[in-house]
Amino acid sequence: MTNPGLPNDDDAVMIDLKPISAPETGPSSSSNTNGQNQGLLDFGPVKEQGSSKGLTQTAKVTISPQRLTPLKKSWPQIYTPLVEELGLMVRMNVGSRRVELKSSKHTLSPASSTITKAVNFLQCFNLGFAVEDALALLRLEEIYIESFEIKDVKALTGDHLSRAIGRIAGKDGRTRFTIENASRTRIVLADTKIHILGSFAAIRIARDAVCALILGSPPGKVYHGLRTVAARQRERF
Repeated sequence: MTNPGLPNDDDAVMIDLKPISAPETGPSSSSNTNGQNQGLLDFGPVKEQGSSKGLTQTAKVTISPQRLTPLKKSWPQIYTPLVEELGLMVRMNVGSRRVELKSSKHTLSPASSTITKAVNFLQCFNLGFAVEDALALLRLEEIYIESFEIKDVKALTGDHLSRAIGRIAGKDGRTRFTIENASRTRIVLADTKIHILGSFAAIRIARDAVCALILGSPPGKVYHGLRTVAARQRERF
């Protein structure tokens, strides 16, 4: 019979009275861990074999049917800066109506940025801008294009839409020319779409004037606002 005052054999086996020693966390173990991590994370320098430097960059820009004739007339003025200034190879695929671009060993580095700049230039021409105006995207920094529709400003239909387009263009295009000269931008009015080319601040000035005309402001009031803004710009610079 088991004595209740003494532990039995099972308890003696299950319970270990010796203190459990904590795992060693000395400098030797940390140094080993750091050595293992260094062995895992210590990568050598990556070679430029897979970089874009050695790859050929290509792009294709589709030309709308109504811009094919201007493209043919202005083709020497279009491909010359792309080839001579950017070092790209350019060709026109008549069947698919696409201008195809390809980088070469003479392409300005980085080739991806150069291709993007050329694509923006061609898309600007495709929107209706003249070649001389579109060249600003190649030669100047911080030049952008903003596009919007008349319905984005005010929902107009029928004669009201036609009158709004007439207010923006003006007689013989005088209103549009006035906005361009005052804001130092270029504006293309393509049906109900409006494209503005210029710097960020200049685009904002031209956009505000165009929106005011769409909302029904008389041209005289818009001219006065443009003269005020132009005077402020002259004083600032």
